[in-house]
Amino acid sequence: MKFIEANGARIPALGLGTWTLAGATCADLVLSAIETGYTHIDTAAMYENEEDVGRAVERSGARRADLFVTTKVWWTDLAPDDLLRSARHSLERLKLEYLDLLLIHWPNPAVPLQDSIEALNEAQRSGLTRHIGVSNFPTDLLARAVACSAAPLVANQVEHHPYIDQTKVHQACRSHGMAMISYCPLARGGGLFGEPAVVAAAKAHARSPAQIVLRWHVQQDGIGVIPRTTKAERLAENAAVFDFALSEGEMASISALTRANQRICDYGFSPRWDAP
Repeated sequence: MKFIEANGARIPALGLGTWTLAGATCADLVLSAIETGYTHIDTAAMYENEEDVGRAVERSGARRADLFVTTKVWWTDLAPDDLLRSARHSLERLKLEYLDLLLIHWPNPAVPLQDSIEALNEAQRSGLTRHIGVSNFPTDLLARAVACSAAPLVANQVEHHPYIDQTKVHQACRSHGMAMISYCPLARGGGLFGEPAVVAAAKAHARSPAQIVLRWHVQQDGIGVIPRTTKAERLAENAAVFDFALSEGEMASISALTRANQRICDYGFSPRWDAP
């Protein structure tokens, strides 16, 4: 397993995303992931599955120190008291003593960023979380967040896949010593797995298209991935991306797909994204 060193955090480069998973399906899949060797589990208050994730962690019998659990505070809960309350409730639902990483899920222009970041720092100081960071922050907001924070921010979790150009955000993360964690790393399938650049690399390395795309992510400096799957049999496949490497030409061919600029997660409350 590869780790990303980011401002004092050691983040597993591969994790399990749990968005849309719920109930026994979620708990069983998280348990299977831990048994397969995953140590990085990603959830959020908004996912309404923290209790399921916590149940799986408890059933796994894994040492707490061996796991890296991330959760996120929803954008409507970024006022200081609300953010801290959200973090405490997440811990209660997860049945954990502390989080490894607490993120602001989406920015909220109605709440002063300084206030939210200071509350995030308080969550860390009070022992609710070991590390703090943000999610869905374009470069301008990221720079402001870093400037506001007394403690180092360790990650910015963003939509990232070969159909979207996140070069500016990636460069900003690295300049601040942060990891960039890719959600929707496989672009939810779509036509990505049929792209000639992906198909050719899959054939050359005798790997699946999904493995090629995940390898494209983790082969880049400071980038981690949290693919979600609903099929336990995909867990081992998604994890088997650290024993081969794409050539410079293969990396470039897949990276060229970013000109499509196809963003999946874009909502009325989204910030103004960086221009490609």
